[in-house]
Amino acid sequence: MKTAYLYVRVSTDEQKRKGYSLPDQEDRLLKYCKYNNIEVKGIYREDYSAKNFNRPKWKELFSEIKKKPTEHKNILFVKWDRFSRNIEYAYEMIGKLRKYKTTLMAIDQYIDLSVPENIILQALHLAFPEAENTRRSQNVSNGIRRAKLMGRYPNKAPIGFLNVTLMDGKKTIVPKEPEAEIIKWAFNQVAMNDHKISEINRIANDKGLICSRLYFFRVLRNPVYCGHILVKHNSNENQIIPGLHEPLISESLFYQVQSVINTERKNTAKRDDLRAMFFLRGFLTCPVCGQKLTGSFSKGKLKRYPYYHCNNGCSIRIGAILLNNCYQNKLQELILSNSCIELFKKILEDQNIKTQKTSYLHTQYLVERKIKEENLTLSKGRKLLIAGILKIDDYNALKNENQVNTKNLKMESRNISNKLKAIDNSNQIKDKPLVKIFQKFSEFDISDKKHLVNLIPPIDIDYKTGSLSLDLNHAFSKIFSKKTLEKTNFIDRNVSVEQAIIILAKNGILVSDDETKIILELLYLIAKNHKKSEERKIQNIKEISDT
Repeated sequence: MKTAYLYVRVSTDEQKRKGYSLPDQEDRLLKYCKYNNIEVKGIYREDYSAKNFNRPKWKELFSEIKKKPTEHKNILFVKWDRFSRNIEYAYEMIGKLRKYKTTLMAIDQYIDLSVPENIILQALHLAFPEAENTRRSQNVSNGIRRAKLMGRYPNKAPIGFLNVTLMDGKKTIVPKEPEAEIIKWAFNQVAMNDHKISEINRIANDKGLICSRLYFFRVLRNPVYCGHILVKHNSNENQIIPGLHEPLISESLFYQVQSVINTERKNTAKRDDLRAMFFLRGFLTCPVCGQKLTGSFSKGKLKRYPYYHCNNGCSIRIGAILLNNCYQNKLQELILSNSCIELFKKILEDQNIKTQKTSYLHTQYLVERKIKEENLTLSKGRKLLIAGILKIDDYNALKNENQVNTKNLKMESRNISNKLKAIDNSNQIKDKPLVKIFQKFSEFDISDKKHLVNLIPPIDIDYKTGSLSLDLNHAFSKIFSKKTLEKTNFIDRNVSVEQAIIILAKNGILVSDDETKIILELLYLIAKNHKKSEERKIQNIKEISDT
């Protein structure tokens, strides 16, 4: 009695799930074996594409074939396109199977290979599936290109958008929240060119835009966000078509971001690194020639090392990390006197509640309104389903999308509530005799660090050991338990000089107008970074709770 292995294959998960092809193929092969008195050695059911032979079940079958290299074997399938849809790989596999004395046969396209002319017929059977795949692929590509030329976006919606079908049956993309708002924010941040793109990407991820650094760059370069669609005609020719979808950003903003990415980003990122490491540059003087010290990186065997040094040929050089840490440690020894706590509370209240709380309350109102809109949309969809206007599959898709959007909105609402609580908690400073206000100095922005160094510059620097002192002016010596400043605009600050003088005088500190301006300058700077520190703390708590 002859023996054979049966191989059945479908190309899509849908065929496997709905049972279009596998049972039918198997039934026909079993009937053929029964009619021709062939013993079935095994049935291998596959649901992979036939573009190559990297298929799990085929690998199992081929391994079984190799176990008996000297025994003649047969593999049966319904048609040659079940075996392969690539003529090159097909002939390569046929050659391997011949080494193991294995014969292939399609029961619906039987070929007697003992007749030499039938080799041509086999080639045709193997070539037709590949030609069909190529033609289908070209038709799909041409259809997608025609749709794009008409201003439609036929592909899977990029992040920040959602694929929808309109009432007239046409498909389009619409903004998807909260990702759309985060992308708008990201484009505006990149356009300002104040931060590294990697830092903007990290913050965007914290806000809820989950994507890799590489994909984030693709987002910034994708014209679909400004309402345009890129149509590729060939490898060298592209065309930009105005899209029919709603843009997230303006065209001018998009091209401003492209300019930042293409021309300025590399230099800006390098400049940011230098400013972050050498924030004392401009405040250090060479003890030999009196020139201002600069800073740069020196290349070592394993890595680059930062140094402050003189450019005038002097041998003065000191490690930047050592000197930065000495300044920070010296700064953190300063503690705010109990007499100044009331003023600091007033400034914190102005910095946090008057500016930030109103914004958060407005954002929370908008989020709650969006949640109500999502609930209303689901209610309308339910009514259309009951009326027979909406199909059950469309309703389920709408429901799943609605649940995801509502979950994200509720998460955003909780996050805002936590921030509002943080604002209230940030003002609850305990009435301690002394308050440490420079503990978060390392988290300050670079501009704020340099501003603070300008207010409290280092003096008496030992360039061998890194030890130094702080130059506390007469005003600061009154508010701490121990140069002429630029004029400051106090228009946007609600704590006036007069009000600060009254508060300090009530607590036993007598100061002039100029001294009060200096004190307010410092305390507002600390208050701003105190607020940022609290926001980061809330974000960390949120990340832990999400995981």
